[in-house]
Amino acid sequence: MPENIDFLSRIRRLAARPAVRISLLAAAVLVLLTVLGIYHACSEVKDCTQYVYGDPADLPEREYGLVLGAARIVQGRYLNEFYRLRIETAVRLYRAGKIRKIIVSGDNSRAGYNEPADMKADLMQAGVPGTDILLDYAGFRTLDSVMRAKALFGAEQFTVISQRFHCERAIYLARAKNLDAIGFAAPDPPVRYQFKSTIREPLACFKAWLDIHLLRTRPKFEK
Repeated sequence: MPENIDFLSRIRRLAARPAVRISLLAAAVLVLLTVLGIYHACSEVKDCTQYVYGDPADLPEREYGLVLGAARIVQGRYLNEFYRLRIETAVRLYRAGKIRKIIVSGDNSRAGYNEPADMKADLMQAGVPGTDILLDYAGFRTLDSVMRAKALFGAEQFTVISQRFHCERAIYLARAKNLDAIGFAAPDPPVRYQFKSTIREPLACFKAWLDIHLLRTRPKFEK
């Protein structure tokens, strides 16, 4: 007990120092501003849900569909449910005539890992002709994917294909860059697969807001 009392006394003396108080106050203000910034960014991104469709019958036809990349295999052996559902949705829209070309955009930054090639192979396996599949090997981030769709393929109008939360963020980024993007929501996987994305998405929205309004971020590789 005396050791605990002595420790608490040291903490009180330290907190009483003006410099420490100022540092604590600054840290508290920074945390508050960050929380408010995340809330504001999420609200702006969520507004883009008006551009996301869920029924193919309602979806306007577009020349290009943009499938956002994801790892095909997770934990070394399991098929990624997010990936599978995006591919199935792209095939569904292609067969319905809602898109005529499919841009697959993803990461190919290291040996043995090639999201666009994986997506093309699975799309072709499902019956999509290879001539209607366009590959972007430098879609490292959602921002890269939407901006490079125009830079590489001239796609100023396109339909983003991913889960709804991802479509909203992609459309937010695209429209901030004056691109006419709409989205079609692939089904969400079972809840047990969503924990990581649920935790990460508010931070991703905040980063998207910073990229547009403060950082003026460009794709890692321009055309």
